[in-house]
Amino acid sequence: MDCEAFADLLSSRGQQALQAAMAAGLQEKNLLPDLERLRKEYGSALARSAVEMALLRTRAAAKFSRAREMYFTRDALEQASGERISSHRAQRFAEHASVGDFGCGIGGDLMALAARTKATGIERDAVRAAMAAENLRVCGLIGHASVQAADVAQCEWPDVGALWCDPARRENGRRIFSVRKYQPALPTVLEWQRRVPNLGVKLSPGVQRREIAGLPAEVEFISEGGGLKEAVLWFGALRTTDSRATLLPGAHTLTAMLGASVGTGSLLRYLYEPDPAVMRAGLVQTLAVMLDARKLDEDIAYLTSDSLRQTVFARAYEVDDALPFSLKAIRARLRERGVGSVVVKKRGSPLDVDEFTKALRLSGSPEVERTVFLTHVEGRPWAAIARPINSAFNMDQTAEAHSDSQNSF
Repeated sequence: MDCEAFADLLSSRGQQALQAAMAAGLQEKNLLPDLERLRKEYGSALARSAVEMALLRTRAAAKFSRAREMYFTRDALEQASGERISSHRAQRFAEHASVGDFGCGIGGDLMALAARTKATGIERDAVRAAMAAENLRVCGLIGHASVQAADVAQCEWPDVGALWCDPARRENGRRIFSVRKYQPALPTVLEWQRRVPNLGVKLSPGVQRREIAGLPAEVEFISEGGGLKEAVLWFGALRTTDSRATLLPGAHTLTAMLGASVGTGSLLRYLYEPDPAVMRAGLVQTLAVMLDARKLDEDIAYLTSDSLRQTVFARAYEVDDALPFSLKAIRARLRERGVGSVVVKKRGSPLDVDEFTKALRLSGSPEVERTVFLTHVEGRPWAAIARPINSAFNMDQTAEAHSDSQNSF
């Protein structure tokens, strides 16, 4: 969609076409009849724009509470953080009177910032900038934030006390993995600190730690609902520690415990599977100390203990059987217990999960389910048959372990 097409969509006739497209309950697998009907009434170009936006609004509902009123491009929506994550990050900027969102896209983060402070977005893509401005309007944030269609490298910067940047990590629909190939590249973004020291930068959650090693920044890994979503670099006054894991909802946050160290050993009564944000943040040792647990292997992130501790930072399982890896022995144990359904998890095992599951030849009741862990214990292939514990842990309380910072977000 170009600027002209977006302007047409914002016109009175364009809004009629968009509402008609949304009322049709479009599905991508069966678009042609509805698209043809809209073409006859509104013309090909406007019908195509309306259908595209209606489909994007449906997708965006998982990220934005007011998605049915907002505007998106496909790439911008795929890259945008959901409201919960944007709101969490925006809290760091609340003490700054003004914040710049450089490369604001369609305005997802800009809206979260505008809810807490004065925000100015700069976006070089004219269509995205126009959509960001419209999204601010429909969300009632005009006056709290503004958008400028410009290139950060060439325009006059707003007078701000902190900066936020979410670089593009896709090109022609393909993911960009190296921070040096982001748009703008991370080295370019870091140059901005010469003018504004307080800087936050969004990264891919799979960022290679060697690419950001040595930077004077806090790296925060954020998961939502158990899924790892993103990494953030915090510089200047926005930095509070070296490494942080944050779990949403609830803003549960974990930082390093100074001198945390645990040994390795055999499987005990309980097995803990740390949240992926904890693992990416390098905080497994800290979590182990909190849980009075030990690692199974120096290179494996599973933890084990004879005591069950409440935590939101790991999922707990009660171990039924622990044994050296043997397909025959595992199959026999599962049959003894009448198991007819398994979830297979592995760390350190080269086995294909699907092929392993088929090889088990389960014959028990589908209602009897177990989790089978394929891993290493002190360097040896090992397996555990376990049951997940349906935790009644309080997810609304923030559990923390602190290093040099007493701030939580």
